[in-house]
Amino acid sequence: MANAVLIDLKSEREAPWEGWTPESVIRMLEMLWKDNGSQDPWVCIMCCQSLPSERSGEDVSHAAVQGFHCPEQGFEVVCARSTVAALYAVKQKLDEKDINRVQVLSPPHRKAFMRAFVDQLFTSVYKFEFNDLPLPLEAGSLRQSPGPPKEFLPPLTGQDVGRIQREIKMYLETLPALKGELRILRSERIPDDLFLHGFTTRAGGISYIPTLSAFNLFSSSKRRDPPVVVQENLRRLAVAAGFDPQTYHSIKVNHASDVWVMGKAQPESYDGIVTNQTGVVIAAPGADCIPVLFADPVRKACGAAHSGWQGTLLGVSMATVNAMATEYGCRVEDILVVLGPSVGPCCFTLPQESAEQFHRIDPKCVRHLESSRPSVDIRRATRALLEAGGILPQNIQDDSVMDPSQNFTLCTACHPEQFYSHIRDGENFGTQIGFIAIKD
Repeated sequence: MANAVLIDLKSEREAPWEGWTPESVIRMLEMLWKDNGSQDPWVCIMCCQSLPSERSGEDVSHAAVQGFHCPEQGFEVVCARSTVAALYAVKQKLDEKDINRVQVLSPPHRKAFMRAFVDQLFTSVYKFEFNDLPLPLEAGSLRQSPGPPKEFLPPLTGQDVGRIQREIKMYLETLPALKGELRILRSERIPDDLFLHGFTTRAGGISYIPTLSAFNLFSSSKRRDPPVVVQENLRRLAVAAGFDPQTYHSIKVNHASDVWVMGKAQPESYDGIVTNQTGVVIAAPGADCIPVLFADPVRKACGAAHSGWQGTLLGVSMATVNAMATEYGCRVEDILVVLGPSVGPCCFTLPQESAEQFHRIDPKCVRHLESSRPSVDIRRATRALLEAGGILPQNIQDDSVMDPSQNFTLCTACHPEQFYSHIRDGENFGTQIGFIAIKD
């Protein structure tokens, strides 16, 4: 059962609204609802031109279809110059209304194109059903669309799909940055002449959903930001930071302590990466968990780790250090470590049994141990484990830094304007990253 009905009034040879009236649309919807049992879904009429190579030069005018805009009848109009622009506007309306299930009524020759656009612009959070759009009503009844049966319609070619992907990419590149200018936090601890590095914030991207806005850098099947939006955000980061996005490699989180040594077989999942290759960007995601960066200016090697509370207990940071020592001959005392924005003990609690494990690392990591959910400081635990492993205290940058301009290991949950937080925002949360590369 659909929560929304999307009517694609695209036509190749005539105005897309030719032959339709608000009354004919209403009668069609009444028949549709009677057939499928849907109760008052939100209805959107989408009018647009073709892909760039198909455009006829006709200017789509909202005034020409404004007669369709009848909110009192339960439907709205979205009018744009291209399919991607129109469908992206529809997506924003669906997200505003928290709608996941959509029935698409499209001319038969358009269905494959619409499916391809939907595959790019939506994630599996949304459920789409595609049906043929009837022609306008004549004598009170719907006419079947002309053309061959849908099972005989040819599939899209690779060239068609590539054209759709290029149109989407070009369109997303034109969107304005949200939440201000892109901002990258950098540590003075890591030598700028040897390493490119930084931690991202929420500003400067195109993600518009409140909990993902604006510079979300991770997409999953459980979130509403599609990979194409994350890729555009990453492209903008690459331009601002000065790296090639094709060289970017992010950790595949499993909340453990596995480390991928670049150049060797890549595990299915891992929470640490190390490399001594120049020009390769490695990154650790975080949205409460700690993105940790490692740099050895002597051996010219670097690493990144994702350290949540489970990974912290499993020793992911020292596993990353040990991989650098084993693979590249790094001396532990030469390695510099910077902890990025992450949840502080002010906002993070665990069940008492788990908190006791942090208490054994350092009693100062836990507050109110006697309570059922003590407060836990995963940053302090990370420092304690690093120091116990031989990292020099002065080579670790975390929230103990007194200089406000250099203390960016801020609590992600406490700073909603700057950072994402799973604890604060729930399941549809955004992700920031810490990234590092060895300069050529």
